[in-house]
Amino acid sequence: MELREIIARIREVLDEKDALREEALKLTREIIRLSGDTVKALHRGEIEKARERLKTARQKVNELREKLKDHPDLYYTGYVQNAHQEFVEASLFFAYLTGERFPSPEELGVPHADYSLGVGDFIGELRRHFLLLLLDGRLDKAEETYRFMEEVYNELMTLEYPKGLVNVRVKQDQARGILERTLEDLTRAKLNAELESRLDETLRRLG
Repeated sequence: MELREIIARIREVLDEKDALREEALKLTREIIRLSGDTVKALHRGEIEKARERLKTARQKVNELREKLKDHPDLYYTGYVQNAHQEFVEASLFFAYLTGERFPSPEELGVPHADYSLGVGDFIGELRRHFLLLLLDGRLDKAEETYRFMEEVYNELMTLEYPKGLVNVRVKQDQARGILERTLEDLTRAKLNAELESRLDETLRRLG
């Protein structure tokens, strides 16, 4: 075979992959956007809107997997993994707030490694929910959320694998920091609530 023919074949294959890559990038951007919309709607209490956005995101995830099924070199890349992480985070947060069963990697149609990274991001979203509960003065619910964050963190820490398999160590370190800050916020809020209670009691006695 002439070298020119070989190069022509390579160009044909890479042109196809490049076109697929562009389509995949578009899908990953849509998945990330829809997942973000889901989380925002959940924080606003718009459950049905969140459900609708998440359903569409799931369709895009399935479309992406089908489109790249014969191209693992494109499927197992950073931009696809990032989209999966956002989708997993939104799916877990939706399940937590609605009381539904947590979906598995198989049910979401994402690789196990991507799912585990999404669990790490889920802890961050739980902290945001925790802070909103504190702002609303719902201390008991905030503490309940913190306790659940601890459970998720403890499960995440059981994943001890080399970076080449799944780079979960970064998520574990981030989660540890998030948990520490959240405990500080909870402790401060409980102390403030106790001081306010004592002050109110003192004022009643004086009155």
